Amino acid sequence: QLRTRHWVITNQLGNVEEVRGPGVVGETPTLRPGEAFEYTSGAVLETPRGSMHGSYQMDVGGRELDVRIAPFALAMPHSLN
Repeated sequence: QLRTRHWVITNQLGNVEEVRGPGVVGETPTLRPGEAFEYTSGAVLETPRGSMHGSYQMDVGGRELDVRIAPFALAMPHSLN
């Protein structure tokens, strides 16, 4: 079961904001092997582009597991043209 999230959001100028909280979009889904959960959310950036990485903290049979999320790019629509 997904318990908490931790995001590190970096804008184009190198300014960093950290976000921590329970679940994602108000949910703490329980996933069985092979199952997936998708959600859509957003981040406020003061620049047209940035990046984001972080982790999910999961409860797996009573054990806490930290699942790392590799960095990925953020871009406002039409900012890459």
